[in-house]
Amino acid sequence: MTSRASREQHLRDLALLRRVRDRIDREYAQPLDVEALARGVHLSAGHLSRAFRRAYGESPYSYLMTRRIERAMALLRRGDRSVTEVCFEVGCSSLGTFSTRFSELVGMSPSAYRREASRETEGMSPCVTRKVMRPVRNREAPAVEVSLA
Repeated sequence: MTSRASREQHLRDLALLRRVRDRIDREYAQPLDVEALARGVHLSAGHLSRAFRRAYGESPYSYLMTRRIERAMALLRRGDRSVTEVCFEVGCSSLGTFSTRFSELVGMSPSAYRREASRETEGMSPCVTRKVMRPVRNREAPAVEVSLA
């Protein structure tokens, strides 16, 4: 392939991966799995997972769970829902899996987070709170060549 053709293919591949990432961002509360995401862009699940990881530094499933946990953090900070209600509202079907993943990403259980977050964010504007309280993780890997071929 010529350099120009290779670059054009690379851009098309990145556009497909952005579509997947945008779908996760939009539909995080829906039942999503890698197979459904891959079907949406006409790729195999394994191929999508590998390309997504190369482009963004984490698997599609991990990215989905991060989005769910970020939304759960915002809901828990409000304090008007139980942990179970938040779990199901963000699209998780298992309270145990939700709590485990939440604890891994945030460093404390959802219940403890709800108690602590209300004290830590008192007086902060919502946009500052979202930035400060975002879970720490490797969201995007350094730019690398991604090929879906």
